[in-house]
Amino acid sequence: MTWLIIFGIIAVLAIWGVGIYNSLVGLRNAVKNAWSQIDVQLQRRYDLIPNLIESVKGYMAHERGTLEAVINARNQAATARQSLAQAGGPTAESIKTLMGAETALKGAMGNFFALAENYPQLKANENMRMLQDELAATESQIAFARQGYNNTAMAYNNAQQQFPAVLLASTFGHQPVEMFEVQEQEARKAVKVQF
Repeated sequence: MTWLIIFGIIAVLAIWGVGIYNSLVGLRNAVKNAWSQIDVQLQRRYDLIPNLIESVKGYMAHERGTLEAVINARNQAATARQSLAQAGGPTAESIKTLMGAETALKGAMGNFFALAENYPQLKANENMRMLQDELAATESQIAFARQGYNNTAMAYNNAQQQFPAVLLASTFGHQPVEMFEVQEQEARKAVKVQF
């Protein structure tokens, strides 16, 4: 009779451990899937930027420094994205590297579009408007994918830190994942309006 009770307790604990393990694996895979959604949108943006640069070269020939800054920032961000992919998914270090590269790219693109405003023929160019619209749509999709990733990462991190999973998560090889938050100091400042 006592063997039956001991066997029952062991069976309940085993089922409980398997449930926790399966839950954490499912959440880890959801994080990887959410990251792949960001990855697809980042690649789309990186593919659009050279087309945008090519379409404005004739108009902004003397703004070579700005064009080169955009190209360099794009290449750095693409390299950071590739390094992250080669690492097998997002890690704390690879996400921080990508966040830095993305911040630099956004800054370079902001300077680029500010300069483009000085060229009326460029603003009227159909190809330029189409590329700007595609880039704006891609930026929205990146923001949406980043939100989905961060929500999934938070759920995964919470699941690892809640009792009883906290007792087994690190044993099963689960580690907290980093959120993907682009740090833009300019976006945090109050808008200065002058008339």
